[in-house]
Amino acid sequence: MVNTLRAKFGNENVIASDIKKPSIEQRSTGPFVYADVLNYRALEQIVVDYGIDWVVHFSAILSAAGERNPSLGLNVNITGFQNVLDLAKAHNLRLLSPSTMGAFGPTTPKDSTPDLTIMRPNTIYGITKVHMELLGEYYQEKFQVDFRSLRYPGIISADSPPGGGTTDYAVDIFHAALKQNSYESFLDADTRLPMAYIDDCIVGTMQLLEAPQESLTQRVYNVHACDFSPQELAGEIRRQHSDAFEIAYRPDFRQAIADTWPRTMADEAARRDWGWNPVFGTADIVRVMLDKLGPVYATTSTPTTESLVEELPAAVVAS
Repeated sequence: MVNTLRAKFGNENVIASDIKKPSIEQRSTGPFVYADVLNYRALEQIVVDYGIDWVVHFSAILSAAGERNPSLGLNVNITGFQNVLDLAKAHNLRLLSPSTMGAFGPTTPKDSTPDLTIMRPNTIYGITKVHMELLGEYYQEKFQVDFRSLRYPGIISADSPPGGGTTDYAVDIFHAALKQNSYESFLDADTRLPMAYIDDCIVGTMQLLEAPQESLTQRVYNVHACDFSPQELAGEIRRQHSDAFEIAYRPDFRQAIADTWPRTMADEAARRDWGWNPVFGTADIVRVMLDKLGPVYATTSTPTTESLVEELPAAVVAS
């Protein structure tokens, strides 16, 4: 996302941030600052010092990680967002803060889930994201804060490691296929979930970020690119990689989380209002993931997942 923003607006006009030290490559392409979303004054100093007018707020504790550490999830996802939202109000910022399909719950319709429907999630992640959506909409209506959000499906990328989410299997499986030609899934074979490749995700996020306010008929949008189950994904990996690829199913606590989420999401509003139009289907994702990761595992050593990738910034601010 940082690279895309810099390509569009210029390297010096996009300030990347995280609480982790950036890679040499990240540092070489433009400004980087340490930013703790729990420290309002430090965030405000960044906004003032750099003349920020847009904020893309990615900081969040994801679904599985939030269940392991609820207090951390509540603190980062609620207090962190509140700080950024108050900054947007005080400094007239455009704020894009992604939501998730995890904002839906066990009583939500599972197929073609609409933008507006029953939302009673039973995970810390989902609860905090519903809070974010509603509070963002409130600030938009009450204080005219330019708040925008899109509910991401599972995001698949060869460039970043699993981040504690329930859809992580759809990244892990490619590393396992190339390393040992087998995988143990923590979700059942037929657990269907919405997914998207990272390139579609970035394009869609940019489209919503840049859309004129008058084109937005709502402030939170579903986005859906494709959907598949672990069994279907494994079948496509066999077709494109190896007939001998094996998968075993040993569901853990993440199965209960996945069971509360949609199988497919309706995204007509995003397509109509700001041009959401994903191009990667399941077969495309498998091809690209194998192409990108294959050369890494073709080397003599077998690096860990963490050594293959660079961390994405937790938050990005663009001026």
